[in-house]
Order: sequence, then C-alpha cells, then structure tokens
Amino acid sequence: MTDESPPVPDDVLTSASERLEDDSLTLADNEALLGALSELTPLYERERSYFVLGNYDADQRRRLELVVDRLNRREDSYAFLMSDVRGGWNNGIQKFCVIADLVTHIVGVAEREPSGFLVEQGLLVGTEAYYEKSHVLKREYPEADADHPYGWMEDGVFELLEADDRLYGWRTEDDLLEAVDQLP
Repeated sequence: MTDESPPVPDDVLTSASERLEDDSLTLADNEALLGALSELTPLYERERSYFVLGNYDADQRRRLELVVDRLNRREDSYAFLMSDVRGGWNNGIQKFCVIADLVTHIVGVAEREPSGFLVEQGLLVGTEAYYEKSHVLKREYPEADADHPYGWMEDGVFELLEADDRLYGWRTEDDLLEAVDQLP
C-alpha cells in the first residue's frame, strides 16, 4: 500500500482476519492478503459494489465482462471479477468468502453446465449474509436446444432466488444487458 492509497477499513480487516483465521497462514500469506485487499480500494470508495461470478471460457468470459462494464457505468458503483483480485491465493473458497464479505452485491451469470460458479452457488444459499446480497442472471435456452441445461443443485438455487425476485432470465446478449439494468 502506498501513502496515496486509502487505508483498508478496519471492519474489512476484521472480516478478513476472522474469515482467514488459520494456523497455516504465514506472515507472507497475510502480507499478500493485505496487498490484494488494498488493490480493491474502489470497493471501499463506492456506494455499491458488484462481485460478478461465472464461467471464464472465452465466450462466457466476454459476457461476464459485458456485465462488469454495464455495472461500472452506474454512478457510484464498482464491479469486478474474481480474477481481477490478484494474489497467490491457494484456497479459492477463502478468496471467494473474503471478497463476498466485502461487497454489497454478488451477481452470478449462469449458462449451461458447468456455470463456472457451482461451488459458489452452494455458498450463496448456505450463507445467509451471501444469499441476501445475491442475484443471478440465468441464461434461458429454447427447449429444442437443451432438454435440461442446468443441474439439480443449480435448479434449487434458481428456485430460491426466483421466489425472492432475484433471478433474471436472458437469452441474447441484449437481453443480458437488459437484465443487468434490473439489478439494484
């Protein structure tokens, strides 16, 4: 962290240290964590933050980046992908949890199996704090293209989110951008 960068807020450090209480973390691990958190200063400076999840295959990644771009056009908002948070994280679940603790919104972009964030979907519904800030943009496929594009676990997550009006359907990229505009 440089003298020009704002400090990481105390509540963020407390959340991160509680999440990462682990005897196996070395001093170097802790320094790397603090460095990664300090790179997220836009997150602390904006009213709304969006952690966007999904598949990183080429076409799907391009759509994730469309979502991030659209959200970043909003006033006082900051959107990013997990890959935007650098650092040598050995545990992807810890990384997800630390980041999810910090943001105001978690946005999943679901496409055919594998969606790219199946493990995280389990954490979204299994952790009340994450569930309350989660929204999913679900790609819908014509029945002729796919009998059942999602697995049973995803279907359960979709049902819960739909009951709380936090599931948004889309078919085309234009539909995807319209769905993004519906997010809080």
